[in-house]
Amino acid sequence: MTLADQQVSAVAWNEPDGLMPRGTVIVIPGRGETSAVYERFGRRLAADAYRVRVVADPAVDAELARAQISAFLADSILPAPRVLAGSDTGALFAIMMARSVPGAAVDALVLAGLPGAPQAAPAGSWEEELDARTSCPAHRARLTSPALRRGALYEPVPADWPERADLGGLQMPILGLHGGDDPISPLGQVRDRYAAAPRAELVSITAGRHDVLNDQTHRTVAATVVLFLERIRQDAGPRPIAVWEQLGR
Repeated sequence: MTLADQQVSAVAWNEPDGLMPRGTVIVIPGRGETSAVYERFGRRLAADAYRVRVVADPAVDAELARAQISAFLADSILPAPRVLAGSDTGALFAIMMARSVPGAAVDALVLAGLPGAPQAAPAGSWEEELDARTSCPAHRARLTSPALRRGALYEPVPADWPERADLGGLQMPILGLHGGDDPISPLGQVRDRYAAAPRAELVSITAGRHDVLNDQTHRTVAATVVLFLERIRQDAGPRPIAVWEQLGR
């Protein structure tokens, strides 16, 4: 398979003309999602000069997603740092890829809505699925289009993915983003998973649902991701660049 073949169904957003690219974010969709779901997120990161590539849903075609990710990681045109950003089962796949690729091909991970328990959530109606995913009117409208395969959120996580997606021992920086009101993967189920990683940090989003990258607070989430990426560029690790000062009155 050629590089062009591997990237055929991937979608790209680049930095504005005149700006130097600051890094690469490879987005891995969750169950039932297409690249169109991430247009708003991709454009926002690209506006800050990060190149964004969205690959196929690995829950549908894991080999295609793996080939696309590997091709992007090997593409010398795409600048470092190279970060995998996965949502839902895409987050599990991002961890699996980070554990399997050679050397330091992946510089960091951004994990959103990481599945907790491996079993599927009880099936609900389309309106219940929308409510579980997001409270954002714009995102709900996007999901109602062909950008989403309905009912996919209630399909089981691939059997061995939670076990293979072990964060323990991964030395790269990891940013976890999780909705505080996520009904598909409750926040309490994932805290221990992040605690196993030496350099992981978990950000909970107040009242956030499962599609945390595209929920009502998508601007705050995107800003949090950009702040993380800027720290990765400077190899700042857990140290913040901007420090909030508490001033007495």
